[in-house]
Amino acid sequence: MANFRAAALFAVWMAACTPAPAPEQASEPATAEADSDELNLDLWLERMEVGSRELYSARDEVVNALGLKPGDSIADIGAGTGLYTLLFAEAIGPTGRVYAEDIESLFLELINQRADDAGAENITAVLGRENDVTLPANSIDIVFIADTYHYFGDRETVMKSVLRALKPGGSLVLVDYDLKPGEERPADKEHVRFGKAGVISEIEYIGFKLADDVEVPGLEENYFLRFVKPQ
Repeated sequence: MANFRAAALFAVWMAACTPAPAPEQASEPATAEADSDELNLDLWLERMEVGSRELYSARDEVVNALGLKPGDSIADIGAGTGLYTLLFAEAIGPTGRVYAEDIESLFLELINQRADDAGAENITAVLGRENDVTLPANSIDIVFIADTYHYFGDRETVMKSVLRALKPGGSLVLVDYDLKPGEERPADKEHVRFGKAGVISEIEYIGFKLADDVEVPGLEENYFLRFVKPQ
């Protein structure tokens, strides 16, 4: 598998079946490595939560396509500003649990603050690593990865950790930019190496099975793929 190293600041769009340790939670103050010069949260909110961004404008349709049920556990990998985390928390209700995973602690602090402001008590912030989502094995019903997969430095290792975290029969939903054959990558998509067919091949190599290629209203540049972890 080809690997490439992604910059950390762009990795924002990254009830257990068996006993397992709790995920790493982000509760300590951010370190100097993510100071205000490197990560301006207001700037990221403006960049990610704006109507011109397809994953923002079609957010309700994306959530509907997931088919979430009350009590579900869902991991939002590369949760970033928490846009989808908060929507998931509402959809699954107080009996469910959203694990907002990111490798940037300042994003997790922002998500915790937004969860407090919204009164959402079913969100757990999880500090991941570049090669591991740090979630307990066989603990998650649905893993959601939007606009993040192509930034993973070691995709194979990261996705193996995702496979471990999912319950047998659980779903992986991958939403990402679809690079069409012969299409030149836009400047803001320079990390996208291949399109949907290549991604399907990689994900199935890890051990997932493609379940559905969903057409979601409002998504034109991005695909919505659903995979399952075999029973």
